[in-house]
Amino acid sequence: MGAALLALSACVSPPEEWVSPASSAAPVPAAPVASVVSGSPEPVPTGPVPELLTFTGTTLDGKTFDGASLAHKPAVLWFWAPWCATCASQSWAVAEEAPRYAGRVPIIGVAGLSTDTAAMNTFVSKYEVGVIPQINDGAGELWRRFEVTRQSYYVMIDASGAVVHKGWLDDQDLVSWLDRLAA
Repeated sequence: MGAALLALSACVSPPEEWVSPASSAAPVPAAPVASVVSGSPEPVPTGPVPELLTFTGTTLDGKTFDGASLAHKPAVLWFWAPWCATCASQSWAVAEEAPRYAGRVPIIGVAGLSTDTAAMNTFVSKYEVGVIPQINDGAGELWRRFEVTRQSYYVMIDASGAVVHKGWLDDQDLVSWLDRLAA
């Protein structure tokens, strides 16, 4: 039982060095890039890119992800860890809902709390969440940038680039937020 409690508590507590909200993710200028969200080139959005979305990352399949591609539209970031049972149980809802909201509210996975890329890829394959881009954030830069301190954790961003919700959601709440953001 003690081992089970340790495993459960480990599912919600990041390494101590990840708790700080300070981010080392350097802002990058917006530029036309191939969007991981749509797979096709997108024009530079009208207006400035919100500071929160000026980041880049590498997806688990080796592509560059530009946070600026999320500017001027609502989006959901799903922070997960490959060993997290809660993340595994939520993965089916993410995989099911992402195609329904594609083009309106992209869902982006942010894998972290591990530097084991093989484990991250196994999670994506096993739980069939490869339908959405999965950023490898083993160093925790995006976790710090968005002040995420545990997983499974959602960050809901509106079209203005403002965070309108942060935290755990059950599957019904996820759909409710997706509907609200898509409206």
